[in-house]
Amino acid sequence: MCPDEVSGLIEKEREAFETLYPEASFQLVRGTSAEGIRRLFGADADLAVTTRDLSIDERAAAVRGKLGVDGYGFARDAIVVVVNPAVTVENMTIEDVRRVYDARAKRWDAFGGPVTDIVPVVQKAGGDVTEAFVLQVMAGSPITANSVYASNDSEVVAEVTSRPGAIGYVSLAWAERGAKTIRISGLAGLPYWKPDLEAVYDSDYPLTRPVSMVVRSTGHPLANGFVTFVSSHDGQQIVKESGLVPTTVPVRFVRRSPMQGDH
Repeated sequence: MCPDEVSGLIEKEREAFETLYPEASFQLVRGTSAEGIRRLFGADADLAVTTRDLSIDERAAAVRGKLGVDGYGFARDAIVVVVNPAVTVENMTIEDVRRVYDARAKRWDAFGGPVTDIVPVVQKAGGDVTEAFVLQVMAGSPITANSVYASNDSEVVAEVTSRPGAIGYVSLAWAERGAKTIRISGLAGLPYWKPDLEAVYDSDYPLTRPVSMVVRSTGHPLANGFVTFVSSHDGQQIVKESGLVPTTVPVRFVRRSPMQGDH
């Protein structure tokens, strides 16, 4: 199982793996990280792709069930804040974004932009990207702003680019698909970072998240073979081509520097 936002990547990895090993066959099922872990623990799946670490409850469940599981990080993703291209604001802190989504800030002039309304766009509740956004941006508090709803990254970009004053959040692969990407700082006074590959790889960009494969220690050998392929040079090239950051092979980057200063 794998979350929607990385299902395209895993499908490409599966196609490449099955080309190399024609006798191998996988069924790809979409679902949240929580659903994948639950099905893995219940022996209803042989491999779960997650966009977060195992939770305390999940680790405790594995211990109670005397279930050995192994996790393999193979990529890094990011939560990218995007706005309508006409919005003049370039930089925001995490607190700034939180103020938008808890309805404390309703116009762009609060951040040095024009006196126009902010139109928040949110993804479906319970999905991995919204779960990460609520945890990392909202500090666990709910999104309370009056918002436009989108079902996935593609719909967020479509809504943001078509609505003046709109702002939304997407995964890294959708950072440059027509909407304007905002530079983010973890705290006022610290540098603002664009979510380029190096900043995400080094975790300088403050809204990063791991992408991992989790298998049962005594599970199907084919699952471990797939892990080995995805972690290889060829598998990591597919990660890069899909817009995420490879983590299991050496990566070279063009030198970049953070943006200093205010909005």
